[in-house]
Amino acid sequence: MRILRVVVIIAVVLGALFTGVDRWSVNYAENRLADKIKAQRGTVAGSEVDIHGFPFLTQALSHDLDRVDLKLRGVEVTADGRKTRLSELDASFRGVKLDEDYGGGTARRAEGSGLISYADLTAASQTDATLSYGGAPGKVKVTVAVEVFGRTLTRHVVSTVTLVDGEGTDGAKGGKTVRVRADEVPGEGIPGLERMIRKRTDFDRSLGDGLPAGLQLTALTSDEAGLRLELGGSNVVLAGS
Repeated sequence: MRILRVVVIIAVVLGALFTGVDRWSVNYAENRLADKIKAQRGTVAGSEVDIHGFPFLTQALSHDLDRVDLKLRGVEVTADGRKTRLSELDASFRGVKLDEDYGGGTARRAEGSGLISYADLTAASQTDATLSYGGAPGKVKVTVAVEVFGRTLTRHVVSTVTLVDGEGTDGAKGGKTVRVRADEVPGEGIPGLERMIRKRTDFDRSLGDGLPAGLQLTALTSDEAGLRLELGGSNVVLAGS
């Protein structure tokens, strides 16, 4: 009985040591991966990585992780030479195959969400227009000021936000583009007024090229906080080596 008690105590101690080493290892890996992703993404206010599954060490030895969650805050994506800031970018990577140096990996599939605030959407428009919630999902309110016959006219229009196929440099489809188009623009009988207003209210912005490779926009809508993005893809690069 005494021997059995000693064996049990040793097993508990060894188990606790293994668990402690395993948790230290996963925390180290999470921090290393978060720092690398932040460095590769350029301007990022914050990054957080959460590696799921226990034990971690057996997953690491096989270079296969079941699931990795990524949270980015204040990240800038660049496409077509224009920068767009995402307040939030959250993604869950499934079936991650780690690189040989454990500095990154590629996920079999991934899905997530993002948020573009109205302040950031206003900046991304580059048209001197101010954007806010349009009162219904998929709608935004666009406020512009135009100069007509020496007078400054301020107009508010409700626009629809949609997701359309973009074009690559060779004319082929190239990711997804966020499109903002005014539903109706009052011309008020003033020649050229509607065209002048639409030059400020209507714009396209591509985001797909600035997201992690393989992660694509799949849907979007709007609410009081801004534009809500849905993301998905396969063979998605979590971080390069």
